[in-house]
Amino acid sequence: MLVDTLGDVVITNDGVTILKEMDIEHPAAKMMVEIAKTQDQEVGDGTTTAVVLAGELLKQAEGLLEEEIHPTVIAAGYRAAAEKSMEILKGLAVIASAEDEDLLRKIAVTAMTGKGSQSARDELAVMAVEAVRSVVDEDGTVDTDNITVEKKVGGGITDSVLVRGVVIDKERLQPSMPKSVTDARIALINAAVEIEKTEIDAKIQITSPNQLQAFLDQEETTLKGMVDNIVASGANVLFVQKGIDDLAQHFLARAGIYTVRRVKKSDMEKLARATGGKVITSIHDIDKDDLGRAGLVEERKVSDEKMTFVEGCENPKSVSIILRGGTEHVVDELDRAMEDALRVVGVALEDKLLVPGGGAPEVDLALRLRAFASTVGGREQLAIESFADAMEIIPKTLAENAGLDQIDSLMALRSAHETGMKNSGLNMETGEPVDMLKQGVLEPIRVKTQAINSATEAAVMILRIDDVIASKSGPGGMGEMPGGMGGMGGEDFE
Repeated sequence: MLVDTLGDVVITNDGVTILKEMDIEHPAAKMMVEIAKTQDQEVGDGTTTAVVLAGELLKQAEGLLEEEIHPTVIAAGYRAAAEKSMEILKGLAVIASAEDEDLLRKIAVTAMTGKGSQSARDELAVMAVEAVRSVVDEDGTVDTDNITVEKKVGGGITDSVLVRGVVIDKERLQPSMPKSVTDARIALINAAVEIEKTEIDAKIQITSPNQLQAFLDQEETTLKGMVDNIVASGANVLFVQKGIDDLAQHFLARAGIYTVRRVKKSDMEKLARATGGKVITSIHDIDKDDLGRAGLVEERKVSDEKMTFVEGCENPKSVSIILRGGTEHVVDELDRAMEDALRVVGVALEDKLLVPGGGAPEVDLALRLRAFASTVGGREQLAIESFADAMEIIPKTLAENAGLDQIDSLMALRSAHETGMKNSGLNMETGEPVDMLKQGVLEPIRVKTQAINSATEAAVMILRIDDVIASKSGPGGMGEMPGGMGGMGGEDFE
């Protein structure tokens, strides 16, 4: 539970959220936050792994510095170990098929395990996989920005739904417009349905009531012409990015067109991807070929708010998920878990390579890196061995979190890996080594490679710092640094 100065509360088990919300002053600790942010942006999961690993690499480096091993040697050893780790991980990886729905669901479940959504993770995993598979582009890339996630307090977690289309957080423009439209032909317009102001300042002199009436009639005729263009295209639903004149609203309502105005640019793009329509910048150029299609456009009330549902699209390249929960904190944590699940499934579809979870790859890396260290020799060997020791912090932490004995669990895992059971990870309930592939505990390889690379780079950068000097920038400079940060001097890394 994180409480800020205003008393606002965040309850989460998401590593990056904890670090973002924490009030951190130590410059080295700020680098740890950056590691978590990068991990979150690149992969979406494994933020805690990356930070814990970076911390352990620095802790191991402290011991080496005390033995008077130069930071440059440690840095070289760490880089060599990280490079070798990438090679070993590729050997551990299994190929994932985009058609294997069950495998993708297991990846999503693994990402959500331990989060607040654990009670409904199976249902949410099905939604995450279906959503990601819908938005895969032709070149195989996945942009999860095309999946809209709406959070609504009320109901339970199991009331969350996937909409095969787009949900817009806006209601229809007027109550006299139809509340729902089946077989919707959708016009998407990035222009104002109103009289445009002239580019130059102009003055119109009206000297008689007839002239005034003629002026008003001309305005009305222009607006009616705009609406007639929309009607002539065959559109029965209209989404406008800008404003709509009151008189134009009246004409649209009379024509029975479901209309929404001031739609966000990002929502317009999602509507175009979902319905197959084109976003038009001129009302005069609108054509029936530019219209999008949907089975149903309807205004519905969700948790005291009216929203527009565009669903029943033929092959939507943009979909929406509505998350429900009993309290705001539950819904926020659900949102974070769903974000992780969507990202890891997307990464798995892009890379098509998976590794077992539960500490299995880390134990195998430690074993292989120790063997690799003996071939390197010299002082660098000690740095590579320390890197291997640091890897084992992941299974140790898992054992501690499960209430198991760290040493016993680690020894059992080492023993299993030495006998060739390279997929053996920690069963959190029994404390025994089990095959993680058979258990369905899987992660995209990018989660591990990104975590190891980020942690190594951050540790090496901190190791290379000789002195911390207060700079002039900011009011009064940084002042005295909290805690020592030695590279060559090497003190207080924790």
